[in-house]
Amino acid sequence: MKQKLVLIGNGMAGVRTLEELLKVDADKYTITVFGAEPYGNYNRILLSPVLAGEKTVNDIMLNDEQWYADNGITLHKGKKVIDIDRRGRKVFASDGTTAEYDRLILATGSNPFIIPVPGSNLHGVVSFRDIHDVDTMLAASREFKNAVVIGGGLLGLEAANGLMRQGMNVSVVHLPPTLMERQLDTEAGRMLQKSLEDRGMKFLMNADTQAILGTDKVTGVRFKDGSEVAADIVVMAVGIRPNIELAKKAGIYCERGIVVDDTMLTYDPRVYAVGECVQHRGQAYGLVAPLFEQARVCANHLAQLGYSRYLGSVTSTKLKVTGIDLFSAGNFIGDDSTENIIMKDVARGVYKKIVLKNNRIQGAVLYGDTVDGAWYFQLLRDNTDISDIRDHLMFGQSHLGDSGHSGKNAAAAMSDAMEVCGCNGVCKGDIVTAITKKGLFTLEDVRAHTKASSSCGSCTGLVEQILASTLGGDYSAAPAATPLCKCTDFTHDEVQKAIQAQKLISIRQTMDYLEWKTPDGCAKCRPALNYYLIAYWPGEARDDPQSRFINERAHANIQKDGTYSVIPRMWGGVTTPAELRAIADVAEKYQVPTVKVTGGQRIDLLGVKKEQLVSVWADLSKAGFVSGHAYGKALRTVKTCVGSEWCRFGTQDSTGLGIRLEEVTWGSWMPHKFKMAVSGCPRNCAEATIKDFGVVCVDSGYELHVGGNGGVKVRATDLLCKVSTEKQAIEYCCAFIQLYREHAHYLERTAPWIERVGLTYVKQQIVDDAQNRARLYERFLHSQQFVQKDPWAERALGGIEAHEFKPLKQVVQDQIV
Repeated sequence: MKQKLVLIGNGMAGVRTLEELLKVDADKYTITVFGAEPYGNYNRILLSPVLAGEKTVNDIMLNDEQWYADNGITLHKGKKVIDIDRRGRKVFASDGTTAEYDRLILATGSNPFIIPVPGSNLHGVVSFRDIHDVDTMLAASREFKNAVVIGGGLLGLEAANGLMRQGMNVSVVHLPPTLMERQLDTEAGRMLQKSLEDRGMKFLMNADTQAILGTDKVTGVRFKDGSEVAADIVVMAVGIRPNIELAKKAGIYCERGIVVDDTMLTYDPRVYAVGECVQHRGQAYGLVAPLFEQARVCANHLAQLGYSRYLGSVTSTKLKVTGIDLFSAGNFIGDDSTENIIMKDVARGVYKKIVLKNNRIQGAVLYGDTVDGAWYFQLLRDNTDISDIRDHLMFGQSHLGDSGHSGKNAAAAMSDAMEVCGCNGVCKGDIVTAITKKGLFTLEDVRAHTKASSSCGSCTGLVEQILASTLGGDYSAAPAATPLCKCTDFTHDEVQKAIQAQKLISIRQTMDYLEWKTPDGCAKCRPALNYYLIAYWPGEARDDPQSRFINERAHANIQKDGTYSVIPRMWGGVTTPAELRAIADVAEKYQVPTVKVTGGQRIDLLGVKKEQLVSVWADLSKAGFVSGHAYGKALRTVKTCVGSEWCRFGTQDSTGLGIRLEEVTWGSWMPHKFKMAVSGCPRNCAEATIKDFGVVCVDSGYELHVGGNGGVKVRATDLLCKVSTEKQAIEYCCAFIQLYREHAHYLERTAPWIERVGLTYVKQQIVDDAQNRARLYERFLHSQQFVQKDPWAERALGGIEAHEFKPLKQVVQDQIV
């Protein structure tokens, strides 16, 4: 028989718990929901646009009544639970409705704090927490003119903006001298106030409310200095308090909130609690992401899976207040032990402040331009030493660029047709539709539904800005660490450490040891696990082709018409007439539609059918070619100039060094694609300073550069060091590659990896520590003996994975025979 599950509180945290539970075990419980409001579950964050007249109640509904019916959930809407019989496991609503439970979830949310002054109970004094409050304010705006909002935080300013949009004269009363003092420092608060005043909003700062005036209804507000302001409606927006009255009445242990452990269980083993009513490790949370993380953990234990824990959230706050982007995280005020870097452009309405201690970010506040908020937060969370990027820290994440969308309100200024994610072809309209129609709140939600920001990550800041712009409030706070995927609670770093420390050599072994949530993983975790295994244990782990992307399984790049491109390796960009003749013969024999010279100094055969690949490879292999790995997360090319052999400016044999580097490193699998170049002089014709590893030859030897990136998001390299011999250049190159292979996250290019760990760390591991450099070099050479086997020849001449390149009809016929 199904157990009985009762949810008290039909809000965002509680219903998200049910959604998560239905995903993992839809048949375990008979579910009953009590909600005090006469609606389904709606998005409270979007109450502001409803007040402003931009949306309707139906527009912000997350789960309508049909959703409850479709999932077999009994919904008691408009029924407030007033008592819980814990011994008899039964709840009682105010209208007499009862429900028995085996498990109970308390998601009672929070209550608005009403200032205890005379007149606070008069008609016309409202809070700003639910649809009823919005309806009351809209009704007042149609009849009256003067509104006072007490509280200059996010809710107060949004309420004031909405009432202004409805035609009312609005005065904001705030006790502290700075607006949104919990999210902004004094300067950012001053800029926000000036911007809002320019729009017609009035402010009474340092104003301490003494009484609400009126007899039957509100007529004004009096302050302790004796001044008064007229008011037909007063909105209280001075904060919230966890709603713990029902829990306390039932004898469930509470402090500031309902106290829960890491499984979201209260002191009663049958009662869980999630959301704003909860106190976890002394903290209460009001932002969406922590509440949704609590919901996932709670659902995990309700389903009796038992492996998930909530460890608290390190939060950042990204807001959109009346059209102005704001971001803050950590200790953005600072103290005597910290130092500040500040950038201010009043004309553009941009203000940035980074608080540092020992060259590590302690806090940040951004006003106007918040695109780099996520990056600053990652640096803060990872405790990254920013010494190497300090001189351009305030200019943002240089290796990601901005695709022309920089500046304040970038997201709002974009049309729906404008592309946001070039990797996956996602436009702004696609993201906005997904957010509004599917009820998305977090970056991970958007990635899952639209794939925006899920590939190279360069549009992450813009996607977050679209989230904030669309939701109009705090949409998310990043958790303390992001899991590798939804199949596990472990991060990339934790998975890597486990594989290395426990000598895990297979995907199955890794999933079993780390208690994977799904039996076979997903398209996100399997390729990552497969890479980590062969990176750490190249001789023991077996490469799993089915855990690779299609291009790597087919060893060719699939094109938009379903055909493939074939790019043979040309060592250092050098070829011969015989090789060119062989390529021409292949192109003519198989009627290849297009033959193209690539930017990596190779030749691309485009339009090869999948069933032709093996034959094409066979002919190329007979001519001496090997795979160029243009399809893989691997070494792609080593671009060279002619160097001292031919060029009058050349200082060293750049072509020869490039060929030798490529011969040593080809075939090596990486976290992401990896490109190299060798320039024969500082004129840098081979563009070595925008490659993952670049060499610039000088009279005295070789400059070694790392972490560059070309293409859409250009980032110049950092100088690693200078060496005097080719042998040293090769050793340093291999050591750098191995460090990157062992420590970067899967699908992380060298540029973001170096900015995450810091150039100083890379130098310490390779330049400063000769013994460690030698060990890295040795490990790289060891791994190469297992991978420097041409995959084309293995398949064309050895028959490996022949089924992969046959039409399905032929495969079936072969099996019948």
